[in-house]
Amino acid sequence: MTHAAQTLDNAAPEAQSLAGKVAVVTGAARGIGLEIARTYAAHGAKVVVSDIDRDIAAETAQDLPGASAHPCDVRDEDSVADLIDHILNLHGRVDIAVANAGIATVAPLTEMSFDMWRKMMSINLDGVFLTVKHAARAMTAAGTQGSIITMGSVTALCGTPLVGHYAAAKAGVVNLTKTAALELRPHGIRVNSILPGFAETALVTGNKKSYTEALGVDFDTVIAQSQGGYVTVEDVAAVALFLASDRASFCTGAGYVVDGGLTASLI
Repeated sequence: MTHAAQTLDNAAPEAQSLAGKVAVVTGAARGIGLEIARTYAAHGAKVVVSDIDRDIAAETAQDLPGASAHPCDVRDEDSVADLIDHILNLHGRVDIAVANAGIATVAPLTEMSFDMWRKMMSINLDGVFLTVKHAARAMTAAGTQGSIITMGSVTALCGTPLVGHYAAAKAGVVNLTKTAALELRPHGIRVNSILPGFAETALVTGNKKSYTEALGVDFDTVIAQSQGGYVTVEDVAAVALFLASDRASFCTGAGYVVDGGLTASLI
C-alpha cells in the first residue's frame, strides 16, 4: 500500500465515503483513470467509466460494483455533452467529474509536426476544457455541491525536453483549473488539479526508449535518482479520493503535486 493510500485509509471512514455520489472519469479504461474509477467504486460511488475505447470501458465497468460505461471522445463537444446527458438520464446528477483522458508522445520541438502538436492540445487541453464545461453546467443546473478534478502534470511547472507539447497542454490545464475554481466557487463547485510526476503507466513506459536515447542515460536510472522511483497509480488515486471527498470541502483552485520530490530539487 502506498503511503498516501495508507494515510487516507486511516482517516474516518465517513469522511472519505463517496456513498450516494455519482462520479464520471474520462480515460478510465486504463492507467491512472482506471485506478481512480476503482477507488471511487470501492468507496461507494456510482462510477461511469468513460473512454474512447468503448469495449474496454465496458469490460472495466463490469468489474466495478455499481459502475456503468459510456464512450466519449473528449475532442468532440457533442460527445462530451452526450456523456453528461447520459449520466443525468441514468442517475439524475453528477457529483464528481475527473477530466483524466490524455495522450503522450515524444519529439523535440524542431522535429514536431503541427499535426502532432494539435492532436496533443485537442485531447489534453481542449478535452479537459470540454469536460469541465459540461460537468460544471450540469452541477450548476442541479445545485450540486460538486468536485471537478483535472489531470495536470509536473511538466506544467518547468521545461521538459521531448514533451514540449504535452507540458504546454498541462500548463494550460493548471491555469484553466484555477480560473474554473474561481468562477464556480459561488455555485459550491470545487475544482482542483493533480500533478503527477513520471508514473509507471503506458503513457510513460511506452516512451522510455525514446527518453533513454535522447538523454544518453537509462531512463529508469534518471527516475530513481530524481523522484525515488515511479509514481504509482495508487498514489494518484489516493489524492483523487481526497479531493472528491468531504475532507476536501474547503480545497479549490489548487494543484496537488505527486512526484516524490522531483520538483523540489535543482540537482
